[in-house]
Amino acid sequence: MTESPVRVERDGDVAVVVLDAPPLNLFDESVFAGFEGAVADLVALTEPGRPDRARAVLLEARGKVVSGGVDVHAFQAIAEGPDPVGQGTALWSRLLRMSQTLEDLPVPTVFAAHGLTLTAAFELALACDVLLAAERASFGLVEIVVGLTPSMGGPQRLAERAGPARAKELIFTGERYPAAVLERWNVVNRVLPDEGFAEAAREYAARVAAGPTVAHAATKRLVGTAARDGVRAADAITPQVSGPLFGSDDLRGAVASFLTDGPGKATYRGR
Repeated sequence: MTESPVRVERDGDVAVVVLDAPPLNLFDESVFAGFEGAVADLVALTEPGRPDRARAVLLEARGKVVSGGVDVHAFQAIAEGPDPVGQGTALWSRLLRMSQTLEDLPVPTVFAAHGLTLTAAFELALACDVLLAAERASFGLVEIVVGLTPSMGGPQRLAERAGPARAKELIFTGERYPAAVLERWNVVNRVLPDEGFAEAAREYAARVAAGPTVAHAATKRLVGTAARDGVRAADAITPQVSGPLFGSDDLRGAVASFLTDGPGKATYRGR
């Protein structure tokens, strides 16, 4: 059996998804299927109540680049097939479900971009909560070169982060943008030094994994609702989302720690 180009590893409380399809980590059917399998594994690994639950997720890649994009042969097979419209619609429906499932995980998700990050990889990054980039990293949604628009959820999530005008500019031009520019546009959360980037990304993921996992899930739901449905919609669900936090072990322990030892001394177990 051929080893999948996408695998899930554990680093303490962090589930690490590794893309390893040298030399360019191109997205072909094996990579798409690998990510689908990995995301399904993440759903199980992050399930509340699981004894060995992963409390954060990190996506990273091996090699000089994160990804050179999609293997265009995949598009050729659809465009020249017997039902291009039907097959194209089915492809995007399938890949959108993957992005949405990643986005809906009940723990913080972090994408680590150490180099060039194009098309499908960039769209997966936009489905994560936090996008970390090395100084040398660059990004692009370059689908115009084959007459496409990004359709794994990238345009709408880019608009959510940077605004509609910036999203259209980036996609219309098909240009590559350096990490520093996209940090200014609020697409990249943090730009970190090239030296030691992989270690710094893992440390960041471990830090958020060590936090109050139940509260993080509530944060994700409130922010997501506000971004998609408006502030008042988030207000409407806040009592039901945040009220149950008072029943969590982490909140009770943190309150006791605060009153006994002062702020910042509490440790969390994710329950």
